[in-house]
Amino acid sequence: MTDAIRWGIIGTGNIASTFARDLQLLDDAELVAVGSRQKSSADDFGDRFGAPHRHPSYESLVGDRDVDVVYVSTPHPGHHDAALLAIEAGKAVLVEKPFTLNRSEALDLIAAARARGTFLMEAMWTRFLPHMRRIRELLTSEVLGDIRTVTADHGQRFLPPDPTSRLYDRDLGGGALLDLGIYPVSFASYVLGPPTRLTAVSDPTETGVDAQTSIVTQYDGGAHGVLTTTLGAETANVATIVGTEGRIEIDRIWYQPTSFRLVRKSAVEHFAQPRIGQGLRYQAAEVGRLLREGRLESDVMSLDETLSIMATMDEIRRQIGLSYPGE
Repeated sequence: MTDAIRWGIIGTGNIASTFARDLQLLDDAELVAVGSRQKSSADDFGDRFGAPHRHPSYESLVGDRDVDVVYVSTPHPGHHDAALLAIEAGKAVLVEKPFTLNRSEALDLIAAARARGTFLMEAMWTRFLPHMRRIRELLTSEVLGDIRTVTADHGQRFLPPDPTSRLYDRDLGGGALLDLGIYPVSFASYVLGPPTRLTAVSDPTETGVDAQTSIVTQYDGGAHGVLTTTLGAETANVATIVGTEGRIEIDRIWYQPTSFRLVRKSAVEHFAQPRIGQGLRYQAAEVGRLLREGRLESDVMSLDETLSIMATMDEIRRQIGLSYPGE
């Protein structure tokens, strides 16, 4: 595969628009198709982002021969079925985070992709940002010594609660945890791996989804993760990684393109990056690279880690009493 990677998008919401806009920043990728359950939505999206093929159904989109890879950006409960359609059609698939509602759905998609021999990855776009790549290099070099604590928060103010909004709708996988909390949970996994124990507390909204959730994760060796998320306030949105020999302080907004400091007794080092777009192009570029190499999974956001993260999310929801229809 040497020509431009040809993308099709399932869903026409805000995140799909952000992805389409950032895709335009890549020279070796193009948006060729969009699929929606309403033809008018597909037409409007296609007009805004120059997608020549506008499909009135997801089935039609995944059957488009001009599409190399499908980006699934439906509301959370639709991820599994839309991604499975694309897998069964033999398409490479990038699935918006959270990957699925639960571990069972994630396992089903992963098994299907591996059996079919198709590419599959969770769209945890933060993993592919330049500052996160550099942080991975620092962690691998063990410059921080033994990691003792990871902290991360993600809070935004969505008030007053709107029961008609997807964020507050239990039927659509609403709540702080799945929309916002997935970022700090995934970050802790990125740094420390799967927890051996966790403790979660939460307060609900009037619609029954979580308004605010806080989690402490524990690991063999004594490291802790302290993670918070809320729909009710704009938090600092910063993160830290603290080791015995130093710490990394990631600036606001830590899960977007930003800067950080490596603080040690001997020196303070700064990392900064120019901001072009919203940062989603990096994951698209990674998908393109992997497809050209004939790879079916990413080492940076592996399917095994996605499955582990979904298991962590399931345990958090079990502890706070949050379930979704059909579970």
